[in-house]
Amino acid sequence: MSRVPEWIGRLGAELTQVSRKLDERRAEVADADERRTPDPVTAGRGPATPAAAETAVPPQPQPPRPDPAQAVPWGVRVAAEAGWRLLVLAGTVWVLMRVISAVQLVVLAFVAALLITAMLQPTVARLRRHGVPRGLATALTAFLGFVVIGLIGWFVTWQVMENIDNLSSQIQDGIDELRNWLLNSPFHVTDKQINETAKNLREAVGANTEQITSAGLEGVTVVVEALTGILLAVFSTLFLLYDGARIWQWTLKLVPAAARPGVAGAGPRAWRTLTAYVRGTVIVALIDAIFIGIGIYFLDVPMAVPLAVFIFLFAFIPLVGAVVSGALAVVVALVTQGMFAAVMTLVVVLVVQQIEGHILQPFILGRAVRVHPLAVVLSVAAGGMIAGIGGAVVAVPLVAVTNTVVGYLRTHSREAALPDSPKPHGATALGAVPTEAAPPVVTDAPLTPDAPLDPGVSPDPGAPPVADPAPAEEPPAGPRPPRTDPPA
Repeated sequence: MSRVPEWIGRLGAELTQVSRKLDERRAEVADADERRTPDPVTAGRGPATPAAAETAVPPQPQPPRPDPAQAVPWGVRVAAEAGWRLLVLAGTVWVLMRVISAVQLVVLAFVAALLITAMLQPTVARLRRHGVPRGLATALTAFLGFVVIGLIGWFVTWQVMENIDNLSSQIQDGIDELRNWLLNSPFHVTDKQINETAKNLREAVGANTEQITSAGLEGVTVVVEALTGILLAVFSTLFLLYDGARIWQWTLKLVPAAARPGVAGAGPRAWRTLTAYVRGTVIVALIDAIFIGIGIYFLDVPMAVPLAVFIFLFAFIPLVGAVVSGALAVVVALVTQGMFAAVMTLVVVLVVQQIEGHILQPFILGRAVRVHPLAVVLSVAAGGMIAGIGGAVVAVPLVAVTNTVVGYLRTHSREAALPDSPKPHGATALGAVPTEAAPPVVTDAPLTPDAPLDPGVSPDPGAPPVADPAPAEEPPAGPRPPRTDPPA
């Protein structure tokens, strides 16, 4: 038994020697195979000489494949980067519009409160400057403002109810006159054609009775929603007048710190634009209503005061409102007073509106809310399609405020990027060379606006003139920096 470990040890040593010999044999066979394999470069040139073997170029490794992003042209990459950002912005705007349409009543009430606040806030500020407390100034301004609005609404309703019977009879007389004019006109309209047209209108009204009834029921819902929106606008106006500054400071805290300085500077400018727009629109609308109302009053058009109020309200819808209110006045004059009164009403409306468009609006509104007419038409159309009359009213001030904010943010970002811009070189470097400030000269004479400010003139008459500093040597212009890849 004592010889078993010795036998196992000898067996292991012999196996190790056999394994070593097998490895050596494999290495010899591999070397022989490499010597027998011909080189593809020198295979067709016959046996290589010792000199050729010494000068043979070893095979070069293949270069790695470039990055796929580097293979795409630079312009295509820029277009792709801008494209997906535009898609993200479009998706954000679509989601925002869906949210606004879901809470349309709240949004319109708040926007109306902003417009009313922009109209009443200068009065609150004036009362505060005269020492009136903030709460009392807010209460007085809001009370007077809403009382005036309520009195205007009550007066319009009273005038309409007082003149509705007279207007109905005048409309009937106007329809009879229009019928007689058509019968005697050169259009060869017969009495039978007029009766058939009237019959078709009565049948259309009778066939759509259910739709008219449902529209009346929907009108009740609209009235309830209108009352709710009015209450929301009143409460929002009170809080904006009383605590608008703190509401704005709280809103700024929601903005990221990096963008807060720009937003803080754009907010007051946007508010000044909105205030100028509302104040100018109210003045222009009031002038239109007064002069057109006086004109149709002297033409004996019925309900001249309610028509003037409608002209004032429709003036808040730029371009479209003037056309609608003017057409309403012309139609009332036509069916009540005849063709001559209608033509004269049209002349009065056109003259007043031309004076408004070319003299009043540029003088009152000025450059603060200048918006291109194409932008006005498109914004009013889009606002009307999205939110009806309320959207058409708020579309133009929204575009004016957006224009102001975007312009300020562009200027602010450009000014913020100036410290990081490359230093001037070439001819512009001469004006940017820092010079040491001269020590102040103490004189007994006071500084007056007529004192010379030329640095080349010495304050002391007996002292030699101060020489201009030598211009700095112009540094050589370096190569243009390469184009940078758009950020991911």
